[in-house]
Amino acid sequence: MARTIGIGRQDFERIVTRNIFYVDKTMFIKEWWENEDDVTLITRPRRFGKTLNMSMLQQFFSVDYADRRDLFEGLSVWKEKKYRDLQGTYPVISISLANVKEANFAAARKKICQLLTDIFSDYAFLLNSEVLEEEDKTFFRRINVNMDDMEASISLHNLCRYLNRYYKNKVIILLDEYDTPMQEAYVHGYWQDLAEFVKGLFHATFITNPYMERAIMTGITRISKESIFSDMNNLEVVTTTSNKYAEAFGFTESEVLAALEEYGLTDRMQDVKSWYDGFVFGKRGDIYNPWSILNFLDKGRLAAYWANTSSNGLVSKLVQEGSRELKTIMEGLLEGKVFQAKVDEQIIFDQLEKDENAVWGLLLAGAI
Repeated sequence: MARTIGIGRQDFERIVTRNIFYVDKTMFIKEWWENEDDVTLITRPRRFGKTLNMSMLQQFFSVDYADRRDLFEGLSVWKEKKYRDLQGTYPVISISLANVKEANFAAARKKICQLLTDIFSDYAFLLNSEVLEEEDKTFFRRINVNMDDMEASISLHNLCRYLNRYYKNKVIILLDEYDTPMQEAYVHGYWQDLAEFVKGLFHATFITNPYMERAIMTGITRISKESIFSDMNNLEVVTTTSNKYAEAFGFTESEVLAALEEYGLTDRMQDVKSWYDGFVFGKRGDIYNPWSILNFLDKGRLAAYWANTSSNGLVSKLVQEGSRELKTIMEGLLEGKVFQAKVDEQIIFDQLEKDENAVWGLLLAGAI
């Protein structure tokens, strides 16, 4: 019997325990772990499984899931004893900036501080442990939505220190949708203020943090190193043109065919290929968008499901404020014409208004 299609499900545990359709991407765990990179930034277009993979990583490594081996039994990563022994052995800090879409800096800063406060609340039990000195407890209690910049910037660094003492193991950090606030900041005109705030947080969390085992960040765009990643020589950037993790996000053609077989739709493969094939990650040229495939499996109808699944405000702003030539090129593309351009994958937000070619980098990153 075919599994239930769960549209929009991004919690790995819920998908597995409720027998919801899932394409096994657990070998991403092994690939990432064995690469031994300190901080990995992975950029992929929207609706390609970034959040689900981060949920999978959290539940694989986190000590909070040490007794949930059942979540991974039968999946690819579970075949090796090394990974069966690794599951549930690390403290994990997981944070998502996906909902930080504010119209001004004050509101964006406040929401980020609230997210940090919520994370500290999850570890409030540390206040009753013997691992915190009085000065640590004082700092812990100062973490709130109105904390100052210094406290916010070193909050995750200090939390890693506390968790390292308590669990006697370094911390894995997962940061999902890291660039969502930055895109909103540019669209609403407070880019510089947010960049300075985020730079301090990222520096203390990812650079000068001896209590961190390693980290993953996901997003759509690769923001320039100079903007918010200054001094981060430990950052491994994996974009859509990289070969690393090429099969970890999105469905390959063989995975799509297996899904169609499960739902008795193999006779629709050519139609599905015609509608939804075309994404290329690294040298892998048969990648399909999961959102479109899941909706097709659920409804049995071909449609542009991926369209309008999120805001394209940043690209719209650049096109609307761009030159007549840029608008003409965009009109031609919408009519099916071909245009060649040199693309820089690195997005320099504070120079976007000066460089019209930046729009092509955004289109590549977002696969719009």
